[in-house]
Amino acid sequence: MESCIVIDDVEKIFTTQEGLVVRALDKINLEVKENDFICVVGPSGCGKSTLLRIIAGLESTSKGNILYRGVEMNKPIKEVGMVFQNYSLLPWRTVLDNIALGLEFRGISKKERENKARHYLNIIGMNEFENAYPYELSGGMQQRVAIARALANDPDILLMDEPFGALDAYTRIILQKELLKIWESNKKTILFVTHSVDEAVYLSDRIVVMSSKPGKIKDIIEIDMSRPRDRANPEYAIMTARLLDMLEDENMANNLGK
Repeated sequence: MESCIVIDDVEKIFTTQEGLVVRALDKINLEVKENDFICVVGPSGCGKSTLLRIIAGLESTSKGNILYRGVEMNKPIKEVGMVFQNYSLLPWRTVLDNIALGLEFRGISKKERENKARHYLNIIGMNEFENAYPYELSGGMQQRVAIARALANDPDILLMDEPFGALDAYTRIILQKELLKIWESNKKTILFVTHSVDEAVYLSDRIVVMSSKPGKIKDIIEIDMSRPRDRANPEYAIMTARLLDMLEDENMANNLGK
C-alpha cells in the first residue's frame, strides 16, 4: 500500500531561554500508509507531541523532511487535521458553529457548511445538541465535537494528541469505540499519541514505541489482532505486558542516565 506520509530523518532541536540546547527528536524515520491507524507511545518528554505538531505543520524541523504524497510539508494544509487534548472549542459558538469553523475559514457557504456539520453531528450521535454551547456539554461530548470539527474539513490524515487523556475511564472506552467506527466508515489515516498502553493495543494497527533524551523510534510493533478487540483475550494481555516492559526498561535507562 502506498505511503501518504513519509517522515525522513527528522530532528528537532530547541534552545531554552537560558541558552541550553535540547535535542527533542533525533533521526525519526517512519512511513505512514493509507488508512493506517498508528499509535505513538513513549515516556513523558520523548517528543511524541512535538512530532505530531511537526507533521501538522505547526512546528518546523531542525533537520529532515515531512513529505505528504511526495511533497514537502512546511505549513498546515487542509488534508491534515489535528485533534488536541484540550478540545479547543470556542465557548461563544454553538456546537454546530464550532464544527463548521474550518469550513467557514475556507469560505464555504453557510448552507453547505451547516449541512456538512450536521452530517458529522449525526456520525458522533449528537444531533440534538447542535444549538448547545461547549459549557453545557460533558468532557466526552466536547471531545466528540472536536473530532467532528476535524472530520468536517475532510482531511486525509487525522492527528490526535492524547485526545482522551483527560476523560474518565468509562467515557474513554466509549470514545475509543466511537473513533474506530468513524475510522472504519470514513477510511481516514490516523496518528494517535497516547500514554496508555491499553489504548494503543486496543486501537492501532501499528504501535511506534519511542525512547527519550533525545526522542528516537525504539521499535515499531505490528498488532495482528482482529477488531473489535477483546481485552480479556490472552493475546491482548501478552501484547500489553510486552509494551509495558519496553517502557519500564526505557524509564529505568532514563533514570540511570540522570
